[in-house]
Amino acid sequence: MKEFSLYILDIAQNSLKAGAKNVKIELDIDHSKDLLTVIVDDDGCGMEEEFLSKVFDPFTTTRKERKVGLGLSFFKELAQQCGGDAKIKSKKGIGTHVEGTFKISSVDLIPIGDIPSTIISLIISDSEVNILFVIKVDEKIFKFDTVEIKKVLDGVKITEPSVLKWLLEYLTENLKCVMEV
Repeated sequence: MKEFSLYILDIAQNSLKAGAKNVKIELDIDHSKDLLTVIVDDDGCGMEEEFLSKVFDPFTTTRKERKVGLGLSFFKELAQQCGGDAKIKSKKGIGTHVEGTFKISSVDLIPIGDIPSTIISLIISDSEVNILFVIKVDEKIFKFDTVEIKKVLDGVKITEPSVLKWLLEYLTENLKCVMEV
């Protein structure tokens, strides 16, 4: 994968497949610490200890049709190449926490990518799931919360094409503002 947005999409889709009703995605870019932190938290079904111990193995997956799960193993490998690491915590019946840290100065660091389209894809995948996206770049913070958006929509479906178009523009504009140094 060539962008963080694709890793985030892969991990968050795992959350949806695990029956999560709430998914929190956090990006923290701290230039003073030379650190990018990517976190995906969910309240899905969680994992058994045995499965959790081998979750970064590329041949570990819960899928029946394709017996290869590369997303998390590639995520960990990239983190390590970039002077950081990846870890996962999970409790059966509670949820899962995936976290990766990356040195911003690493020559192996990949672009953030198209986060707005990633968020829209997750909304389209399951409009009932609550998605909280938080990005912090040094002292600037932007939060996007589908719970709040749905309140404002007052019964209009979040997946209406005109709403999705507006959300994409809203995310794009606000991310641009936060990412400006």
